[in-house]
This record gives sequence, structure tokens and C-alpha cells, in this order.
Amino acid sequence: MIKILYIIQTFKAPEQIQRLVQIIKRSSASSEIIISHDYTVSHLDVEPLQALGAQVLKLNGKGGRGDFSMLQGYLDAIEWAYDHQIQFDWVINLSGQDYPTQPLLMIEQFLELTHYDGFLSYFEAFSDTKENPWGSREGRNRYLYQYWRSGLVIPKQTLQSRALGRLELAIEKVQPFLRVFSIYDCLMVGANAHSPIFDEKFLCYGGSYYHALSSKCVRYLYDFSQQSPQVVEYYRRTVCPNESFIQTILINSGLFNFCNDCKRYLDFASEEDSSRPRTLRAKDYPVLIQDNIHFARKFEPAQDSEILDLLDAKILQNPQSLKTSIDLLHS
Repeated sequence: MIKILYIIQTFKAPEQIQRLVQIIKRSSASSEIIISHDYTVSHLDVEPLQALGAQVLKLNGKGGRGDFSMLQGYLDAIEWAYDHQIQFDWVINLSGQDYPTQPLLMIEQFLELTHYDGFLSYFEAFSDTKENPWGSREGRNRYLYQYWRSGLVIPKQTLQSRALGRLELAIEKVQPFLRVFSIYDCLMVGANAHSPIFDEKFLCYGGSYYHALSSKCVRYLYDFSQQSPQVVEYYRRTVCPNESFIQTILINSGLFNFCNDCKRYLDFASEEDSSRPRTLRAKDYPVLIQDNIHFARKFEPAQDSEILDLLDAKILQNPQSLKTSIDLLHS
């Protein structure tokens, strides 16, 4: 049986983090778990998590949505695993508000039998194809400019936000050198990159940050980030580098066979703020347990804990019914 390393990146809700760790270890005792926690947002008690078999790393520096801190935490967790000789066949990354929707044994057998090297969503970020949900305009504004984070918070759905949106378009219309960008309520100002790292041999890709990657993909990604500091530094000053960095490095390598599906369920369509997924509830259970969905986000036990109870029952189903499910999955 293969061994999975789970990298869980967290910043709040210690009880929810502990519940996620518990279900992973109960369903897959041999799995490894590394938690990268942002202590500038909330405290996380290490001892109960270590007792469950998880390692907790402190995120270096203050994290922020849309900047490089999430990727840095991920790369630091990989480095920690290598330094401590943690053996793994696959890496699956999660947030603290994710939860499995299938028995982990089923997911492990799925990955053991697959001919793919990784499961992640990807598309050419500067294209206007139907696969690119951003459109080329947003892709270019994100990754062809180098940004400074102003620290100003401008909540969405406010008069200031709508005025800023008009300003962004006006600035873009009259000149190509500067951009004003607001994402996750943070105002950013960018200048055109004089030496962009992208060309016809190194295309810019975008997609969801969440994925399942084989160990050889992870090794290549880590080695590339160590050997190409200019690429890392360039991405540090882009918008949402976590939604491009991994795809761009791995797909341009031409070494791996990827499935363009990260096996996750998120619902952005039902929220006024489309940058944040809708909180999932018990009524969503029939959708979440489809075989092609392995994990989902986001869950808020304070709003609806029943959905996690339902998923626990499925994840911890008896071995005989689990064997039947696995046989059907691969029939």
C-alpha cells in the first residue's frame, strides 16, 4: 500500500484542525501529516496534534491571502519532510477547512493504481480559451506585473470597492505600465515586469492550488524552487502565486502525465464574494460522496456539524463494504 503525506495549511479553528487530523489517522494510520500553521492569526496547541501523529510547523513570517506565504509554507513542509527522511509516495495538500469525502483507503488504492503522476487543475493563464475561467486579461494582470501590497483593506460589495473597480479599468485603459489590483480585500499596486520569466518555452499556467502529486513530482518541484531562485523571487511579487507557481513549473517540465482534475469539491457560485467558497452543509452530502470527489471545502462545524458526522460514517465504514466500493471503483 502506498504512503501519503498530508500537508495541512491552517490559521484558525484548532478544534476543527484536530478533527481533520483524527479522521485522517483513524482512516489511514500509516499516513504522515505535517501542519503548517500561521501563529500570527491564532495559537495552535502542538501536544494534542503530536499525540495523534502530526508534526506542526510554524509559518515563517506573517501570512496573507494572495501572497507567496502559502507556497512558502508548503515548500518548508516539503523541506522538513526531506530533512527528517519522511518516506512518502504521494503528497496531498489541504486547508484546515477541508475534509475527506471518501475512505482514505479507497483514495490510496486509487492513487496506487493510477497511471497519472498527479491530479491538479491547470490551463494557460494568458489564453482566452473556455478552459481559462479568468480570461487572458486577469491572467496577464496577475503574472506580468510585479506588485506592492499597500496594506489597505477594501471590503467587497462596498462603495469604495466599486469605485476601485472603475479606477482599475480606467488605469488599464490609458496605459500598459501600471496596474491597480484588489483581491481578498487587499489593494495592490503593480508595475509592468521589465523581464518577465515567461516565453514560448516557459508558458504561464493557472489553476487551483490544491492537488495530489506523486513523490517524483514533488521532488522536481522542490529541486526547481531551490535551483531557480529568480523564478521564486518573480512569483513572490505576483498576485496569487499559489494559483500558478506549481502548475507552471511542473507542466513546463514535460516530464509528467497529469490528470486535469484535482478531485476536490468547492462551490463558488452561491456566494456574493466569489473569491470564497460556500460553506457546505448536510444537504450537500449526496453531491460530496460521488466517487470522483476525494476532498471538499469549506466546512464550518459551528454552522453545520452534521455534515462532518455524515462524512465520518462513510469514511469509517466497515472493511467489507469498503472492499466492495473499491472493487466497483476499479471494475
